[in-house]
Amino acid sequence: MLFLVLSILLSVALLLNFRLFPRFGVNTFQAIVVNYLVCFLTGYALLPAGQSFSIDFSATWTWLALGLGVGFIVTFLLSGASTQRIGITATSLANNLSLVIPVSFSLFVFGSAGRPFDALNYAGLVLAVVAVGLSTYKKEQGVGDKGVRAGADVLLPVAVFVLYGATNAMINYMNLRYIPSADKTIQVTLTMVLGAIVTGLLMLAIRLVRGQETFQAKSLVAAVTLGIPNFLSFYTLLLALSAYGGNGAFVYPIYNIGVILLAALVAALFFQEKLSTANKIGLALAVVAIGLISWQELV
Repeated sequence: MLFLVLSILLSVALLLNFRLFPRFGVNTFQAIVVNYLVCFLTGYALLPAGQSFSIDFSATWTWLALGLGVGFIVTFLLSGASTQRIGITATSLANNLSLVIPVSFSLFVFGSAGRPFDALNYAGLVLAVVAVGLSTYKKEQGVGDKGVRAGADVLLPVAVFVLYGATNAMINYMNLRYIPSADKTIQVTLTMVLGAIVTGLLMLAIRLVRGQETFQAKSLVAAVTLGIPNFLSFYTLLLALSAYGGNGAFVYPIYNIGVILLAALVAALFFQEKLSTANKIGLALAVVAIGLISWQELV
């Protein structure tokens, strides 16, 4: 449970970074690209004594990990486009509701629940989806919430939902098939980060050449505050999955709901964000959902 709690805390630290970036005029795209370099250095520093990082291109998991790195950045870019064109509400719901994909794969494809799910557990999963929807709902008056949504733009939140859920499901699959120990976890995670580095730097280089970006030195500082918790949140999530035998059906709902609950508390205390009645009901249901999903481990 320690690794799961740490992953939740570190994930909220990421949200705090993104919330503060506009206040300090940080270029978010540049900070995200450079943060993967920081992620790699952080992971390299955590390599067990006597181990070194190397890439075996003949191994299946290497290509899966590199592909996941590409998926991380692509999903982020789609989230940004969806937020701008469709709205925050639809994008936020797409991100959080995507937990049903890795949970479903864990239960019905990977068979990694670790224990039989009973009626209370399934009720908790359903309640978790409802809780996520209510706790992230915000009524907006932006462009994305108007009645007319043109063309393919309406598919953006759908793409976010599918890709975010698919990457989490693939992470769970790799954890089950290719990460038998904590030592291997670092190697696999570094390979994923390397895929994100190559993709991000290529995107940044193209934008700089085209004159779409002007590099900012403050992005380097922001990348450090973003990169360290970014790597550690992902690493501790993998360790949590390992600790629970790859049981994504247990880990992912608690992780997602835990992030929502803590982020809501931090937002209310430090940013004076107000919660609607729907948000408050959602947060209350989230607590009940956690209890139902994990009651075997809590009693």
